[in-house]
Amino acid sequence: MIPPQEASARRREIEDKLKQEEETLSFIRDSLEKSDQLTKNMVSILSSFESRLMKLENSIIPVHKQTENLQRLQENVEKTLSCLDHVISYYHVASDTEKIIREGPTGRLEEYLGSMAKIQKAVEYFQDNSPDSPELNKVKLLFERGKESLESEFRSLMTRHSKVVSPVLILDLISGEDELEVQEEVPLEHLPEGVLQDVIRISRWLVEYGRNQDFMNVYYQIRSSQLDRSIKGLKEHFRKSSSSSGVPYSPAIPNKRKDTPTKKPIKRPGTIRKAQNLLKQYSQHGLDGKKGGSNLIPLEGRDDTLDVETDAYIHCVSAFVRLAQSEYQLLMDVIPEHHQKKTFDSLIQDALDGLMLEGENIVSAARKAITRHDFSAVLTVFPILRHLKQTKPEFDQVLQGTAASTKNKLPGLITSMETVGAKALEDFADNIKNDPDKEYNMPKDGTVHELTSNAILFLQQLLDFQETAGAMLASQVLGDTYNIPLDPRETSSSATSYSSEFSKRLLSTYICKVLGNLQLNLLSKSKVYEDPALSAIFLHNNYNYILKALEKSELIQLVAVTQKTAERSYREHIEQQIQTYQRSWLKVTDYIAEKNLPVFQPGVKLRDKERQMIKERFKGFNDGLEELCKIQKAWAIPDMEQRDKIRQAQKNIVRETYGAFLHRYGSVPFTKNPEKYIKYRVEQVGDMIDRLFDTSA
Repeated sequence: MIPPQEASARRREIEDKLKQEEETLSFIRDSLEKSDQLTKNMVSILSSFESRLMKLENSIIPVHKQTENLQRLQENVEKTLSCLDHVISYYHVASDTEKIIREGPTGRLEEYLGSMAKIQKAVEYFQDNSPDSPELNKVKLLFERGKESLESEFRSLMTRHSKVVSPVLILDLISGEDELEVQEEVPLEHLPEGVLQDVIRISRWLVEYGRNQDFMNVYYQIRSSQLDRSIKGLKEHFRKSSSSSGVPYSPAIPNKRKDTPTKKPIKRPGTIRKAQNLLKQYSQHGLDGKKGGSNLIPLEGRDDTLDVETDAYIHCVSAFVRLAQSEYQLLMDVIPEHHQKKTFDSLIQDALDGLMLEGENIVSAARKAITRHDFSAVLTVFPILRHLKQTKPEFDQVLQGTAASTKNKLPGLITSMETVGAKALEDFADNIKNDPDKEYNMPKDGTVHELTSNAILFLQQLLDFQETAGAMLASQVLGDTYNIPLDPRETSSSATSYSSEFSKRLLSTYICKVLGNLQLNLLSKSKVYEDPALSAIFLHNNYNYILKALEKSELIQLVAVTQKTAERSYREHIEQQIQTYQRSWLKVTDYIAEKNLPVFQPGVKLRDKERQMIKERFKGFNDGLEELCKIQKAWAIPDMEQRDKIRQAQKNIVRETYGAFLHRYGSVPFTKNPEKYIKYRVEQVGDMIDRLFDTSA
């Protein structure tokens, strides 16, 4: 049971909490009443605002719609006015631009093209909107006049600023081909930069708006003329330089001032002069011989004009390639892409046809030279053909995209040159074999025949053109003629391209054939001489000349490819002729040979018959010695080494025989006048023999 004090305290506590709750409840009621009042006031305000907004909307919306209509009307008016201004402007285009069009685009291309753009738009407007209006005819006429002026300006710019490339610049452009050091590229500006940009803009406008391709014809005609004249100028430069100084020069170096030129000689492509120099070397060593004639025109007597023409043509070919490459670079900037190949094809035709015609003239001249046995003229084909083959890859690259007829011109010329070259080689070999034995043409002193020197010099030319000459021979299937087996590995996929080894073997066989024909012909010619000794000297001189010439050049190595014993064979022939010559002295030495002398006892008086025999022996020796020395003194052995060798050998034989004879009979009293028969001492006999083969003695 709860004590009374605690119950009373608990009751007071509960009453206090109840009182607090009642106060809180009273506060909440008051707050709710205030909130209700505020809500009612807000609703009243919102209702009033809504009413006012509705009134405002009802009054504003009509005004807004009316304003929008007014704005639309204003915009339509402005657009109409703008369109009217635009349309009216087309009617003023002719008058506004007529002066500019009449004066032309020179010096004001930008402004001119702007006027042409206005005229173009006017034409399009009237065509679409008023095709029957007179204004259309006006602007059309003005447009055509403007287009003609642009075409005329294009032609004028191309004509006035397209310059022929000077020979000096061309030579510098192509001189770097043989240089080992990398040089700065020679600049080649066909048109000034400003002019080029104007030309490009005009060409693009004519293509895009002018619908005109005539300017492309103008372009290729002008550039074609400049290309052709540039190459002809180079050729003329060679002719003038050769006539004035003998050697053309390229006096410009890109990195040096033009007023301080440095001369640099052009590389000579041929070997004709090289062979002539060799001939001079042989002459200095006593190997030259030109007293005997043949039906072959002497190589060493040919004019340097052929060399100049050959050099000029070779350099013109290289110049064409370089200039054509440069022309194509220029053309790509001016001519639309889909017209570039055709325009380029037309552009290069004149220059290319000129080169091909000149090449065919060279072939034609070579054919004529073959008919008159002037094989020196045919030699010009070799360096040209080699250069054409070396240049062909660049030619093919330059001519990419051109017509098939254009691409086939160079291969056709190469084929013609190979054919005439092969014909020349075969005819030369046949002429060596069949050169007639003309007695009046034979060298009286038995020296080297001109046929021999010509043959060797001709073969010498082939050394630097081994592959070219081999290809000539192979092109005519001469391998079958010379019984050379053709290994499939020695040919490429092209039936006309052979390995260098096969070409060397084919050329070696050809050279051996020529030498064989020459040897047969020399044997035949030697029979013209009535004196066997002179015939032997003649063969000796020619064989020795051939051997020395082979040894002093690379011909001996080339001959050895197919004939290993050629050198030994020639030495045997030379020795054989020396022995034949020595037999000519037997009629002298036989008089005093021991086997033909009388036998007598010392101190025993000689019988008249024996004395007469000794006298006859002395007289026969003296007369024979004098006769031979007189005759053989006029003979010639140009090779000093061989001359001394033959003299010494003969001198030893004669002196030994005569010395023994003189020792045996010089003191024998076979005559009262010994000086009449003993005319020479042994030393005198040797001196007489030493003067043999010396026409100057």
